[in-house]
Amino acid sequence: MHSFTTVVSGLPRSGTSLVMQMLAAGGMEALTDGARAADADNPRGYFEFEQVKALPTDHQWLDAARGKAVKVIHQLLTRLPDDRPYRVLFLDRDLDEVLMSQAKMLARSGKPGAALPAERLKAVFQQDLVRIHTALASKPNYKVLRVRHAELIGTPHEQARAINVFLGGTLDEVLMAAVVDRSLHRSKV
Repeated sequence: MHSFTTVVSGLPRSGTSLVMQMLAAGGMEALTDGARAADADNPRGYFEFEQVKALPTDHQWLDAARGKAVKVIHQLLTRLPDDRPYRVLFLDRDLDEVLMSQAKMLARSGKPGAALPAERLKAVFQQDLVRIHTALASKPNYKVLRVRHAELIGTPHEQARAINVFLGGTLDEVLMAAVVDRSLHRSKV
């Protein structure tokens, strides 16, 4: 078992569930609770762990995450305690695709869209990304691999290899790459 916790993060609709699926297929245990069921937007499931939302006030659950993968929403990524090592897989997706995918998801669910216009939300996301990556660069206990969504979909074997090397080389890259289903990349620019 690795001494670090693998953290999968990124903006909403950036491919974090896909990477969690890849890690699980490759042989890494995923810390999930199944509370959020699979649906039309994520037909293979969300791979979330509800207790993550209690950060920064409650992080007792992190003890169970050592050696495993856990998905952490981007706003809480820098709120993880600094007393342990993390390997962060941060998903980067074209912001127009993120916004398009989010709008489709909200429309399907019947929920109203974001209160901000798309261009303003895009600017907020851009600011979030700068803030997060600046903060991560200053934390010696975080090692970060940025994973581009387009490359994950386009070259899954190469991306599985890069992820596996980053995480210590113990995962099955063939099984990881086999998880990628290009037909699920439905919001494209």
